[in-house]
Amino acid sequence: MKTLQPYFKGHGNVLGTLIILALILHSCRPDKKAKIEEKLDAKKDGIIHITTTAMDFTSPDTIPSGWNTFAYQNKSSETHFFLFDKYPNGKTIQDTKNEVFPPFDKGMDLINEGKTEAGYAEFNKLPAWFFEVVYSGGSGLVSPNMNSTTTVNLEPGYYIMECYVKMPNGKFHVSMGMAKPIIVSNKKSEVSPPKATTNITISSTEGINYNGSIAKGPQVFSVEFKDQITHENFVGHDVNLVKLADTTKLEILENWMNWTDPKGLITPAPEGVTFLGGVNDSPAGSVGYFKVDLEPGIYALVSEVPNTIEKGMLKTFTVSE
Repeated sequence: MKTLQPYFKGHGNVLGTLIILALILHSCRPDKKAKIEEKLDAKKDGIIHITTTAMDFTSPDTIPSGWNTFAYQNKSSETHFFLFDKYPNGKTIQDTKNEVFPPFDKGMDLINEGKTEAGYAEFNKLPAWFFEVVYSGGSGLVSPNMNSTTTVNLEPGYYIMECYVKMPNGKFHVSMGMAKPIIVSNKKSEVSPPKATTNITISSTEGINYNGSIAKGPQVFSVEFKDQITHENFVGHDVNLVKLADTTKLEILENWMNWTDPKGLITPAPEGVTFLGGVNDSPAGSVGYFKVDLEPGIYALVSEVPNTIEKGMLKTFTVSE
């Protein structure tokens, strides 16, 4: 793997987009009912609504640029997230079909056969423009039948909204339809970022940090990305909020957050773990926000990268009565 890292270095959440690009062509089918629902439920009270009922995203096709607040309802039986991937100017899914599908298809076949190194080697045949994709935030992980509220700042452009959590059989959710093109228009939104009750910072050198205690009730967390790198599993760091049971072992959670572990990022999530959202992989210097109503209990802030405890990217805290 080390021979591949110079090629992937600095390009953010490469694996997630690799997975969606080749498989999206098999999952985009017109759905008249969904389109009607999009028009009726596209934006309420200044909030953009996204809903998952199985392996899908129901949302508007076009959204304004600037600050946007997304209310995500995970009505499915699987853990999900959404991540916005911004494409280089002029590139679309058609370019993916012509230039990305062949090497990625072969690479994924090799990985599924257990030939991981050979599969990664196929990705070296991908076009240079592919590594200009900018990973621009989204929600953290959200457990089944849970909701999240996330605010991020998006530049105009062509995006793909994706989820690459794995099914129990090891297949990525994007192969089942969890990838959707989104146009972020030049029209500016009227949304302003919320006022944070807790400020979180995350970096590759200092991990996840915040000041003060965290109280029960409605909270707004800001997440500042002081830097962004490509970690050993070819993804950038993010922040996910997790409610833990008293018996939850942090080592099990840590291993599950790494997709390269055979049992990593695969549903169901570990017993005693409830994901409540967060802010997904974002560029260095950016800030995102997420809202949550906290009950008393034990919680953790954790990133989707390997060795989170060693890196300071798994921090626990307690919310008291």
